[in-house]
Amino acid sequence: MWETSMEGQLSLTKKTTPSNYYYICEKNGGSLSDKMDELACFAPDMLALGASGYGPEKSEQIMNMAKEDMSVGTSWNILRPETVESLMYLWRLTGNTTYQDWGWDIFQAFEKNFRVEFGYVGLRDVNTGEKDNMMQSFFLAETLKYLYLLFFPPSVISFEDWVFNTEAHPLRIAPVNGNKGIGTPVRPFGRKQGKPE
Repeated sequence: MWETSMEGQLSLTKKTTPSNYYYICEKNGGSLSDKMDELACFAPDMLALGASGYGPEKSEQIMNMAKEDMSVGTSWNILRPETVESLMYLWRLTGNTTYQDWGWDIFQAFEKNFRVEFGYVGLRDVNTGEKDNMMQSFFLAETLKYLYLLFFPPSVISFEDWVFNTEAHPLRIAPVNGNKGIGTPVRPFGRKQGKPE
C-alpha cells in the first residue's frame, strides 16, 4: 500500500524552474495545479521515514526528494508546523545541521515578523507584512514543539521509543511480549509482506 501511494505521490510531483526543486501539485479533477499548499510541507518527513523500506537505489531517490527544499505557492503564513516538522525529522534522520540552520532562520523570522505584544500572529501577506489578528493553537502545540526538538539531541523523545501523532503528541511505542520497559516496538505487519513478521 505504501509503495502504491508513493507512486501516486511521484505522479503529482514536479520541479520548479530554474531552481529545479521538487514540489507537490494539487490535483483538481483531472488536471494538476502548479501550487503546493503549506499542508503538504509534511511530505519530506513522510518520504524520509518511508525511504528506509526500499532497496538502496529507490531509497536514495526517495530520500533525495525528501531533502530538497520544497517550495510553497502561497503568500500567507499562519505559523503552521509542517515545515519545521520536516526539518526536525530530516535533521534526526540525516544528521545534517543545515536543517537546524533553516529552523533557526525560521524562528528568527517568527520573532522579527510575527511577534506582537502578547504572542505571535499570522501574516495575511508575507510580501507586505500585513498581520492577521489571531495566534493559532497549533503554533504553540506543534510548531514550537518541533522547533524545540530540532535543537535537542535525538535521544530526547527518541524515534526508537516514540512516535508522533498528527497533532505532535509523542506516543510511546508499546513494548513486546509484556516487557515492563521499552523494548522492541510492536510492528505487527511488514510493509513488503502485508502480514505478521
